[in-house]
Formats: sequence, C-alpha cells, structure tokens
Amino acid sequence: MPEGPERDLGAAAAAGAEFMRALGVDPSDESRPDLALTPHRFATAYAEMLTPRPFDFTTFLNVEGYDEMVVVRDIAVQSLCEHHLLPFVGVAHVAYLPANLIVGLSKLPRIVEHFARRLQTQERLTLQVAEALESHLQPRGVGVVVEATHSCMTLRGVRSEHASTKTSSLRGSLRSDPATRAEFFALVNGAAH
Repeated sequence: MPEGPERDLGAAAAAGAEFMRALGVDPSDESRPDLALTPHRFATAYAEMLTPRPFDFTTFLNVEGYDEMVVVRDIAVQSLCEHHLLPFVGVAHVAYLPANLIVGLSKLPRIVEHFARRLQTQERLTLQVAEALESHLQPRGVGVVVEATHSCMTLRGVRSEHASTKTSSLRGSLRSDPATRAEFFALVNGAAH
C-alpha cells in the first residue's frame, strides 16, 4: 500500500505554537520552559498518528482449497476523529471466507492500521477495511467489526466516560447467509462453534 503524503513538520510546529497562543498558552513562557518544545512534539505526534507504515498486501493462491472462515480478532485500532482531531481507540475483528486467494495473516492488522492512520470516522474506517479486502481477495464473504471509545465523547461534550461505539460491515455470504453471519458474530464475540 502506498505511503501518505509528505509532511511539513516545521509548518505544523509553527501552527501548533499559534494554536497554543490562540488558546492563551504561550509556548515561550520562561516560567514553563518545557512548553518551548511542545509545538514540535505536537507536530511530530500528529504526523506519526497520521502516517501508516508502508506494506505490500501479500496474497497467495488458495491451493489447499481452504473454505472455512478466517478470523483475526482484537486488532488494535488507533485513529483520529476527523471532526475534533481527538483519538478514538479500540479493536477491530476482521474475517473473510476465501475463494481463490488467501492473505498473509499479518496483512489483516496492517490493512486496519493503513486506514486508521488518517483523519477518520469509525463508520468509514469499517467500510474501507471491508472494501479493501473484498477488492484484493475477491472472497466469498467479508466481515469487519470495529469497537472503539471516542475521546470526543469521553473527554468533552457529553463526557460519557464508558460509552463505546460498534460498527460493522458484512459482504457476500457473511451478509446474505444467516448461518455464516451467526458464525462470524459467535467467533468475534468469543463463543465456540
């Protein structure tokens, strides 16, 4: 997958300093010397949170004809709400029913990270992961569930400390076949099948 756009950390740090000043915090306040580097740290932190690591979406021929569900649970999700620039964190559960191709298992967390490392909504993130898997693998079905806690709800606004959000995207037989759908949710929720 391609890398993100070039970043101008100097301009971001300068904007961070202006942002702080606009909110009444002077980064050059001599009584608080640690604030002098805050704009640079701020810029570096956001650049890191908005830059996915490059990777190749490695696929293999399904020579064994494996036809059962492949599920990777509890993939860490760390993203930034595009409305408030605040983090949302949680986990993703990703599954697919192979057809002619299978994927290197490490690529499932990588594809989640690829789409999470940008300004994002949880709904879009869920759809993008499902669409990418469907496009690259052309499987018989895809299921993605993302569970996250949003700082924009827990630290500000409603301040609902324990609220979490769950989104899902189901494709192919994971959407159309009730038994396959039920198996997916049982596996995601930890039930034996």
